[in-house]
Amino acid sequence: MALNLKQLAHVCIFARDVEETRRFYEDVLGMKTVFNFTRQGKIFGFYLDAGNRTFVEVFENGSAEYSGKNQINHLCLEVEDLPEAVAHIRAQGIEPTAPKKGVDETWQAWIDDPNGVKIEIFQYTDVSVQFSGGGKSIEADW
Repeated sequence: MALNLKQLAHVCIFARDVEETRRFYEDVLGMKTVFNFTRQGKIFGFYLDAGNRTFVEVFENGSAEYSGKNQINHLCLEVEDLPEAVAHIRAQGIEPTAPKKGVDETWQAWIDDPNGVKIEIFQYTDVSVQFSGGGKSIEADW
């Protein structure tokens, strides 16, 4: 019997400040809150719609610290038009990395959320290895 995996359902992150984190994901990345988690009437977390039945789940954790040694390294969000997405992010006062084409033939730029979580903003191309790879290997350049 197979697992029949469909897609990534959600990624969970901890936030030092849930409302600052909500504003970032809604205003900068255009996600919408689907629902909140409350405890004794106080919001301590929420689900954000990342499109196509995928979500980012956020929970308050005031002592959360982030570094390159965490188990979750980054979130990757696919966009339709990377230059347009970069312009929007800049208009929100966030400076992404310069867009570059990765070894997998995808365009990418990077930002951090208010908690230090790395976010890859990502656009496929007609030759992206994710769809044309056929089991081949590509050499990493990082």
